[in-house]
Amino acid sequence: MENQLPCSETVRVSTDRRGALFDIDVFRPDQVLPPEALPPGTPRLRWANRRQIEFRACAWDDLLPDDHQARIVWNFVEGLDVSPLLKRIQSVVGEAGRSAIDPRILTALWLYATLRGIGSARELDRRCDEQGEVPFQWICGGVSVNYHTLSDFRTQQAAWLDGVLTQSVAALLEQELVDMDRVAQDGMRVRASAGASSFRRKPTLEDCLADAEAQVQALKNELESDPAAANRREKSARKRAAEERRDRVKAALERIPAAEAKKKKDEKHKARVSTTDPEATVMKMGDGGFRPAFNVQFATDTKTQVITGVDVTTCGSDQGEMLPMVEQHQERYDQVPDEYLVDGGFAKKDDIEQLDPSPDDETAAGTTVYAPVQKPKKSTRDPHQPREGDSPKIAAWRQRMGTDEAKQIYKERAATAECVNAIARNRGLRQFNVRGLVKVKAVILWYVIAHNLMRAAALRAEREKVS
Repeated sequence: MENQLPCSETVRVSTDRRGALFDIDVFRPDQVLPPEALPPGTPRLRWANRRQIEFRACAWDDLLPDDHQARIVWNFVEGLDVSPLLKRIQSVVGEAGRSAIDPRILTALWLYATLRGIGSARELDRRCDEQGEVPFQWICGGVSVNYHTLSDFRTQQAAWLDGVLTQSVAALLEQELVDMDRVAQDGMRVRASAGASSFRRKPTLEDCLADAEAQVQALKNELESDPAAANRREKSARKRAAEERRDRVKAALERIPAAEAKKKKDEKHKARVSTTDPEATVMKMGDGGFRPAFNVQFATDTKTQVITGVDVTTCGSDQGEMLPMVEQHQERYDQVPDEYLVDGGFAKKDDIEQLDPSPDDETAAGTTVYAPVQKPKKSTRDPHQPREGDSPKIAAWRQRMGTDEAKQIYKERAATAECVNAIARNRGLRQFNVRGLVKVKAVILWYVIAHNLMRAAALRAEREKVS
């Protein structure tokens, strides 16, 4: 039944304290009169009554449109091989224990959350509850989740996610949606979950380790002598926290030699490592400041913006990162890109020597590198002319980068690699909320797979339009 028009009531409205200036008619939705009691000519309207309680019977599948992003994610997840994840589940049919959450649900939740820029397990848990959002509830399909399970699942699947990346890109190659003829690589510094004040030098770390071990031993002795069960649980938690701190300090001490190796001979004593995240390194960021971070490397197909390779390093420089990434392509897809675009920070002569095809043998397999040549100290010297001592491959690289064709090809690097970095930033990849290289790599893989599944959906849609 339609809601009837609320009555009209005259209200005195005054703009100052001395008296009313004019009269206005105000509709009151909470006071409804029958039609015969309303003045002649009153409009008959349907008005919103959001206080009315209604019971609706519908399926979750009716709540999302067919082209919703959450459905695209779920369709992708349904095609994945989750058997490695199922093998880890200890709850089996016929035995006691609570049923586990379908790993496809957890995978779809994190992929969709990544596309929405959500990187917190607690926030994702909130979106999935009864007061949350329909797309997340649709993915759950009535299955309850909790933030602890979500957090563990996100960081424990690095190896499986790496295989998903390989399989998904290989499928695109087989379907000829991606050809990988030209690939661009770029690095991105992402803030680590560690403060600058957590970095300590070796003598301080040794003192911290001695204090941590003493605290662990004291808590252990106290726990063994305390008969109170409730108090024992509290002290057990304190003991675990102390042990974790001791382990982090140990890991920091083990990282000291690597930190010293990056210092000059007379500055090795200044090497410092974080006690919060020992694998984080102080790097120069995009704004010119220095903060603890990880160096995230993306390799992107220039035609499709599909990410074909990924790596995370603790080195603040990009030099030397090109060769490992090309080798990663060979290992993943049994082929290397025909052309490889990198900025000047990647240009290392040894890498170019190993990657570039031989100029004397055009049939030799290899990757043609397009990287800017460093400007010479003398302004009168042409940087694209071979120098004394250059090998044939280095000389060919210099001459190649001086041609108009190479300059035109190199323009594609910024339009692809840096664009992918910007998309990741817009999806929340600004600071990690996990610690350790393994967990950081897992988080990056979620971003890569989420990005690629949307690019694959767009490429398939474009092909359908053409056909």
